[in-house]
Amino acid sequence: MKRNWTAPTLLLLAALALGACSPQRGFEAWALLEDLAAGAGPSRLKESTSEPRRQAMAYEIAGQGFRGDLYRPAEGPGIPLVLVPGAAPDGKDDPRLVATARSLARARFTVLVPDIETLRRLHVSAADALEIAAAVRYLAAREGTGDTRVGIVAISYAAGPAMMAALTPPARDLVRFVVTIGGYFDLEAVITFFTTGRYREAPSAPWQYRRPNAYGKWVFLRSNAWRLEEPRDRVLLDAMAARKLRNLDADIADLIPRLGREGRAVHALLANRNPDRVPALIAALPAPVRSEIAALDLKRHDLAAFEAEVILVHGRDDPIIPETESMALAAALPEGRAHLYLADNLAHADLAPAGAGDSLVLWRAALRLLELRDSQLPAGNGES
Repeated sequence: MKRNWTAPTLLLLAALALGACSPQRGFEAWALLEDLAAGAGPSRLKESTSEPRRQAMAYEIAGQGFRGDLYRPAEGPGIPLVLVPGAAPDGKDDPRLVATARSLARARFTVLVPDIETLRRLHVSAADALEIAAAVRYLAAREGTGDTRVGIVAISYAAGPAMMAALTPPARDLVRFVVTIGGYFDLEAVITFFTTGRYREAPSAPWQYRRPNAYGKWVFLRSNAWRLEEPRDRVLLDAMAARKLRNLDADIADLIPRLGREGRAVHALLANRNPDRVPALIAALPAPVRSEIAALDLKRHDLAAFEAEVILVHGRDDPIIPETESMALAAALPEGRAHLYLADNLAHADLAPAGAGDSLVLWRAALRLLELRDSQLPAGNGES
């Protein structure tokens, strides 16, 4: 959804930009946000910059072939950045993702969007981290010079594999920063939210409720149905997910009685509304599904030595992953590594702020991103 930037909002941002360490960078952060909010529509940044160049790429890392699209700034050098597609059928060609890549390229990033087949099939997997790490290695070798390192931007569930890629050697030593939008930390907590709507700020805190968007639940089903051993259950669960992803109100009652033991265990978790039952229901899942949940769970990874800087952006109204996940991830990272930006009205991954307060939050996040960019640009191209 696109929102208009009101005159008071623009005046506020202009005043803040003038008070920043670099007024030019402050105004540029505002222009980047406006362009991201505009999508493919008109913006001041589009008017003041030439169209970025998009090029299909094929590359090889450690003997394995990969593909993706590279977006280059039309003028001057760009800082290398990997933009990770979300779980969407169009993958790297999703119009929203293409618009985001072009916005970042206009802001002087050289953007590689890897073509990750599993995400196009809505099969979120820990193995995606290896493809992201390969993209980092390729882009660093192609575009990096001297001390220049690579940034990663990931949205929603892709945040987990992106963080894991930044932990994976040798990519670990090549990543300067990671930006997550609507990301997660504790997969048990995420599953609890998208099945029951319950979430909390700490294990001992009281449960809170927010109506979840069921899309996350059915992406989870599509991601895991193929991992079951029983062919019939795989087919039935995939059919359920397909119906619901086409229409969240679709009826699947005819498929439920035909499920076998594995299928019933998965469906019991998705149908549950009691948050206190979720740990036991996860423990009852088929072993391959439990293993994948464990592999994707950032809570189980050692983040104490995480070296990259992390910019975490999340909406307090997120209906797919609650903001408490980014809060928990920020707390788990080493001191000084995490920068948390919480907006009141951001939905899930919609970077069009609803008012002056949220505009300020996102402006600060964009400003930090541009500061990281400028710290790596060749002398004379950045702002002090």
